[in-house]
Amino acid sequence: MADARMLEQMTANDGFIAALDQSGGSTPGALRQYGVPETAYNGDKEMYAAVHAMRVRIMSSPAFTGKKVLGAILFEMTMDGEAHGLPVPTFLWEKRGVIPFLKVDKGLAAEADGVQLMKPMPDLDALLERAVKKGVFGTKMRSVINHANPAGVAAIVDQQFDVGLQIAKHGLVPIIEPEVSIKAADKVECEALLRDAIAKRLDALPADVKVMLKLTIPSKPDFFLPLVKHPKIVRVVALSGGYSRTESCKLLAQNHGLIASFSRALAEGLKFSMTDAEFDAALAASIDEIYGASKDKIAA
Repeated sequence: MADARMLEQMTANDGFIAALDQSGGSTPGALRQYGVPETAYNGDKEMYAAVHAMRVRIMSSPAFTGKKVLGAILFEMTMDGEAHGLPVPTFLWEKRGVIPFLKVDKGLAAEADGVQLMKPMPDLDALLERAVKKGVFGTKMRSVINHANPAGVAAIVDQQFDVGLQIAKHGLVPIIEPEVSIKAADKVECEALLRDAIAKRLDALPADVKVMLKLTIPSKPDFFLPLVKHPKIVRVVALSGGYSRTESCKLLAQNHGLIASFSRALAEGLKFSMTDAEFDAALAASIDEIYGASKDKIAA
């Protein structure tokens, strides 16, 4: 069973989720944004050490607490790492009041029927067992919809929910993330297919299972409100999807019940070269802006 205090915080409190889960493919870009070029490290080991240091700096900043940051999504190596001598999930919850989540997917398969499913996860159960032991509350897994293909959207939702049920059996709360590309020419049609497919799977969930959703901010404000209000939903969060932080927050604020789960938009403007005071001030401003767009979003 999910931790009762964490579940209460995630269900009832104002705030947003920080996505600190860049993996192998996206880590170099995250480091470049932070001001660390690829010439500054040699090989994956040094690269992951650099991004871990960046993440610990973010987590340790005075503004990064459960008062505004409800949870944080971690990459597997971050979950296994330490912050100030403590396992990262322990540090987040006990020292910062931030709920730890774990990214569990292994990346995207090649596009078929207008979508990119998740690659197979043969070691998922073992990973989930480790996550439970480390005090993780939930998981996140991403797949992508590029075109409004009914068969493709159905396949992506079915895969997400089937794996979500596997995750729920470990007592974890799955974040189901079928991202609609903001570049999709038929984004509105994608969202209509997606909303209907998700609603059907939510209706069919077992009595003891609840899930979260992570969705692209819809083109029509409040389009996902029926999902937000569904009794099987803990929370619906939104990804920034390539929008700037300002644009993401502007669009997010138009959607009742939708809170942020931003990665690149959260870290926008943070630089390795900043003094701690400069870094903390920049991160605090980012957190305040995203929190403001997510505030008062408990669905009526």
